[in-house]
Amino acid sequence: MRRIGVDIGGTFTDLVAFDEELGRVVSLKTLTTPREPWRGVLNALAMLGWSLDTVEVIVHASTLGTNMFLGQEGLEPPEAVLVTNEGFRDVLELGRQARPTLYDPFFQRPRPLVPRERRLTVRGRVGPRGEEIEPLDREAVRRIAREWCGRARVFVVSFLHSYANPGHEEEAKRIILKECPGAEVVASHEVDPAPGEYERASTAVVNALFRPLLSGYLARLLEELRRRGFRGTLLVMQSSGGVAGVEQAVERPAAFIESGPAAGAVAAAYFSRLMGVEHAVGFDMGGTTAKAVAVVGGEPLVVGEYEVGGRAHMGRKLRGSGYPVRYPFIDLVEVSAGGGSIAWVDAGGALRVGPVSAGSDPGPACYGRGGREPTVTDAQLVLGRLPEALAGGVLRLRRDLALEALTGLGEKLGMDLVEAAAAVVRIANTIMARALRIVTVERGYDPRRFTLYAYGGAGPLHAAELAGELGMERVVVPPMPGVFSALGLLLTDYRHDLHAAVARTAGEVSEEELDRVFESLAEKALAMLRAEGVPGNKIVMTRSLEMRYMGQAYSITVPYRGSLGEAVEEFHRLHEARYGYRLREAPVFIVAARLTAYGRTGKPRLPQGEPRPHRPEPRGRRRVYFEEAGWVEAPVYWRPLLRPGAEITGPAVVEEEDSTVLVPPGHAARVDGLYALHIERV
Repeated sequence: MRRIGVDIGGTFTDLVAFDEELGRVVSLKTLTTPREPWRGVLNALAMLGWSLDTVEVIVHASTLGTNMFLGQEGLEPPEAVLVTNEGFRDVLELGRQARPTLYDPFFQRPRPLVPRERRLTVRGRVGPRGEEIEPLDREAVRRIAREWCGRARVFVVSFLHSYANPGHEEEAKRIILKECPGAEVVASHEVDPAPGEYERASTAVVNALFRPLLSGYLARLLEELRRRGFRGTLLVMQSSGGVAGVEQAVERPAAFIESGPAAGAVAAAYFSRLMGVEHAVGFDMGGTTAKAVAVVGGEPLVVGEYEVGGRAHMGRKLRGSGYPVRYPFIDLVEVSAGGGSIAWVDAGGALRVGPVSAGSDPGPACYGRGGREPTVTDAQLVLGRLPEALAGGVLRLRRDLALEALTGLGEKLGMDLVEAAAAVVRIANTIMARALRIVTVERGYDPRRFTLYAYGGAGPLHAAELAGELGMERVVVPPMPGVFSALGLLLTDYRHDLHAAVARTAGEVSEEELDRVFESLAEKALAMLRAEGVPGNKIVMTRSLEMRYMGQAYSITVPYRGSLGEAVEEFHRLHEARYGYRLREAPVFIVAARLTAYGRTGKPRLPQGEPRPHRPEPRGRRRVYFEEAGWVEAPVYWRPLLRPGAEITGPAVVEEEDSTVLVPPGHAARVDGLYALHIERV
């Protein structure tokens, strides 16, 4: 069996392929084609050289959804109509009144995804218990469908309390489809059957707007793959850390918005389990951004809600600056510090790095593709830390152009060339350390207990310095770090997250009722996994309850193992751990029952060996600059030649085709039985 994972990043498109018969894993990188990302996928497959009719599965990840909601040119959402209850026309605009910048008098809320003239209301009302208070005005729905048919591509129907009784939404959808055949109609209860009219409406709208773009993109990609002989299955990575078929991606597109970064988190969790590491941080630095995720007990932390297209400040998502989506997302923190981040001098004469990135076109100055602005990659090249070529020779680096760019920056700052380059790296490290603190300290964890897993093309170059800043004792650079997210695609299981509203206190619901709800969800999940070809003996399901104290705005998800009493007790414990107190006498409100269904997949057999301590021979030396030691003649090692048990004393550089590892002075590195490189302070 042959399986391929392809991850589209901001600068590079990464590919990892696994041939089960030969037991061989192959990787490569090619430049991303931002305007037509599917071309980057096909370019990577062409470079691989495999006949696609021999490939059984291709797993794909991209940031198409994120780019659309951030306003990338050429990814404009389609025109949509929102049909809702009379009096609730402005639900998308009112939201929750969360202000991302509390004291900013000039703050403007994000532009509604559906403008007011296309938000239309009808009479009809369902109560919170599912009772019909007022019949649906069918004629009003019919008039809306006739008036807007042909003018709007998408209809979204979101009525109050449809999670308790979806009858009005189902009826409105039938009417619209009858009056406007071929229209795209999304009902809110189909995508988010839970209380909270604003979040449910927003999730439905995001699904509706992203669906045509994602379905068109996947259809085009699949068509091109079929033309080239591919007869296997195309799977898509979800933001939750699982994969699903194309049909499920088109049905619930909002679940696939942050698919690329999630794959790296899955791979970091996989290696932490193999190594028995309880607390880990996955750190991914690419060409455009750097991302961090906490992994506890072998699983990446997951949140139940995410804001698409929102803004961030110092790595923190500004609540209220984007569009809420209620689907599970891996809890990633992203900062604008990548290899292509541009260094510049602000109006006050201070050196800044990012948020603007040179990307892949034109790229850093040293790429020789027309870029003139100094970047983090240019600074690292000037400091002697990078080789002459990147991505297996795809890019030949021009040191002369990097020197020219950094010289101009140094003149503006009154620094010499080396000082300016070192300052750029130091500021980039400060920005990225902030992301690591957010996923540890601000989540209630001590970073000194964590191991840092560094990957991405640039992650291993900065990892040891970042770990030192946070007091982390160990850095692990896994095999194939530059294409680690693509490798994560081949380590990922099928996953489907389903939920149903409960909306009652724990005292008002019985365990028998909850069992019936979970059995209904399990039937749906089982049908989805079987449709994707997952055998019954590979299916695993977990149950949980979303709970909060009565009147609270935020919920905690608690595992449910069949005992409601135990779940309530666990909720009290988790609440106290997170917020510092518990309310024993307060009613515990169950928002929803949640079921996660996994379809276990076969994993690539990665190389392993018996560690035998030895000192490898470097393949050369070059001058490398370190702030604490100045210029030193550092040995340079070629990682593919390093065997398990190899021991290296810093300062040193370890090169491979897809990444470069820096071992600073005062550090030592060793290769373990999984061919991972461990770096520790001596």
